[in-house]
Amino acid sequence: MKNEGLSVFYRIRWRLTWLLLHVAGPATLPDAQDPRRLMERQRAAKVAAARQAREQRSVSK
Repeated sequence: MKNEGLSVFYRIRWRLTWLLLHVAGPATLPDAQDPRRLMERQRAAKVAAARQAREQRSVSK
């Protein structure tokens, strides 16, 4: 699930920030410098960490 481990507040704030960057952010930048791509990578890392933590909890039971 792509929202695993993310609170409702985080998801709303993330979406608003992403939309603001889309409308009023910088012009097209390379992926390494694009703030929207950075946000997407950070979000994917949070979801992966939550998924890994859930798997570790289920293994330890």
